[in-house]
Amino acid sequence: MDGRRLPLVSLTRRILSLAVPAFAALIAQPLMTLADTWIVGRLGTIPLAGLGIGAVVLTTMVGIMIFLAYGSTATVSRQVGAGNQRRALELGTQAMWLALALGLALVVLTVLGASWIAGALGADDGVHAQAVEYLRWAVPGMPGMLVMLAATGTFRGLSDARTPLVLLVGAASLNFALNLFFVYVVGMGIGGAGLGTAVAETTMGAAAAFLVARQGRRLGARLRPVPVDMWLNLRVGLPLMLRTLALRIAILLTTYVAAAQGAAALAAHHVVMQVWNFLANALDAIAIAGQTIIGTALGASRRDEARESTRLMTRWSIGVGAVLGLVVFVVRGPLAGFFASDLEVRDHAAWLFVVVAVALPLAGYVFLLDGVLIGAGDGPYLARAGVVALLIYVPLAIAVLWLPRGQLGLVGLWLAFAFGYMGARALTLWWRARTEDWMVEGA
Repeated sequence: MDGRRLPLVSLTRRILSLAVPAFAALIAQPLMTLADTWIVGRLGTIPLAGLGIGAVVLTTMVGIMIFLAYGSTATVSRQVGAGNQRRALELGTQAMWLALALGLALVVLTVLGASWIAGALGADDGVHAQAVEYLRWAVPGMPGMLVMLAATGTFRGLSDARTPLVLLVGAASLNFALNLFFVYVVGMGIGGAGLGTAVAETTMGAAAAFLVARQGRRLGARLRPVPVDMWLNLRVGLPLMLRTLALRIAILLTTYVAAAQGAAALAAHHVVMQVWNFLANALDAIAIAGQTIIGTALGASRRDEARESTRLMTRWSIGVGAVLGLVVFVVRGPLAGFFASDLEVRDHAAWLFVVVAVALPLAGYVFLLDGVLIGAGDGPYLARAGVVALLIYVPLAIAVLWLPRGQLGLVGLWLAFAFGYMGARALTLWWRARTEDWMVEGA
């Protein structure tokens, strides 16, 4: 250790300067899906259940590719901490080229396999048709979304949390306006919600690429595709991809078991899962600040700062989770009614929100330590921990299939997810964070 310590006031100010705009940016993206949920929810239970299938597929794709943001945050912040800003922008640019290639591949695979994917997740009859329509209209926006992820990681690595905020808020606003237009004015139904999202994501990705390229040109960075650097980004991100893949498999399994509870239960599950994702992104704001702070501190060989920052941010994240949980518990009834018009769906959702409210402090702890280890570049451990947590959760989720269908099964599923799966993640992350094995110094 170098013995240097960042004053508490300065550390607090820096966390806030990164976390506050990151909070707004993180909730802007889920707002796109929440807007779809609110708009499509006015069309009825079957379209809303179809959106539950289609949205979880797209969210899974983005989730698996989140390494584009997390990996570039870690690599860029370490280069910045070591004083190599030009190299930092070069690596960020190559992450965007990699994102574009991966996004185009996902478009082709999803358009060709949309029907099979929806069926594999338990959709049938009318729900299947709605899910396929949404997927085929929405997935062309995937390249823009992934480019934005890579650009976001670059901006965060440069300690610029404002630019992603402006881009994401603009995209969320455009998405809402376009969805209303295509769904109700043009009369496209659920397909209009997908098209509006695709246009908004493409616009956002193009704007992000332009802004990163402008900074790169100013510093003389290489902007053309460089296969070696693209491979470097992919190699750094592969463990994070495995970690996220385990997470997304857990969420897909949860959706599959929810679908077995009936259309009303699936619709309620979708509503609650979107609110959970929204709140998770809100909690993740401190973790995102942690990625930048930890990466920069270790890049500059300041271990004391990394450890002190981790302690402070952990307390904050648990506290924010507790406050959010209290709010969810108090407004659970009106919140369920806001997203669903069907009384059965509302009743299911209100009970699930009780589970969510109690679990949010634990979620805050998990998300914070996850962000700290990502910022430290500890991807291989996170990948192993993710697989362990998934293996613990799978039998718990499958056991729910033996419970009575409907509300009891749905509540049992969310108990297994919120405390079985998230509890396993908390234990594996605590086990690592208590050591100093993750504190690797240098660029």
